[in-house]
Amino acid sequence: MSKIRKAFENGKAFIPFITCGDPDLETTAALVRSAVENGADLIELGIPFSDPTAEGPVIQAANLRALTGGVTTDKIFDLVRELRRDVEVPMVFMTYANVVFSYGAEQFIATCKEIGIDGLILPDLPFEEKDEFQPLCKKYGVDLISLIAPTSENRIAMIAKEAEGFIYVVSSLGVTGMRSEIQTDLDSIVSVIREHTDVPCAIGFGISTPEQAEKMSRISDGAIVGSAIIKLIEKHGKDAPQIVGEYVKAMKTAVCSGIR
Repeated sequence: MSKIRKAFENGKAFIPFITCGDPDLETTAALVRSAVENGADLIELGIPFSDPTAEGPVIQAANLRALTGGVTTDKIFDLVRELRRDVEVPMVFMTYANVVFSYGAEQFIATCKEIGIDGLILPDLPFEEKDEFQPLCKKYGVDLISLIAPTSENRIAMIAKEAEGFIYVVSSLGVTGMRSEIQTDLDSIVSVIREHTDVPCAIGFGISTPEQAEKMSRISDGAIVGSAIIKLIEKHGKDAPQIVGEYVKAMKTAVCSGIR
């Protein structure tokens, strides 16, 4: 069974996204531990990329800060090795196909397995091209996590049938970022997913407040938050872990109150 399923075993899941190396890797490690201590069920770790097409300005800026600070994929692998000494919740990488290709796909995915990364999210990888990575992910037991967007429409069932780990439901069109209101008809997207798989689904893109997190977790199995957390990190720098921890605690409480 996928280790990622564990994140969804105790009710609704709260999933924070953290860009590795922003402001530095030491702070990233403290952020992950603080998030887990405060109820995060699964951690999404962003491997910075110079052209992150799915990201809005907040996460783009975090990517730039991390890369300027000298972060590399190998340093991030070492960070995960260190975290895995005491962090037990599932962890997944979110990055771009180019990062995996340039490292060497087999070496990258084999290393994910070795260091304890449970899944891989590649927002720029179309469903139709996932066979470039799927066989390697299967070989090493790393879940290749599918994204379903409002534009997926007649492909939702097809993507859901082949999904593993969890399904990342993209709440709205465009790039990541905080939104005052989410207008998409997510109920109908999730109901199509549920007809075709029992793989859990969590909603991300645009969620920043406890009210939004509660609403999204009523519809789905959990909520994913990136930009709101990155903004706190940008503002507080090395002092961010405690503040992010408090934010995670509030969001986890909100997600749990969204029991259907």
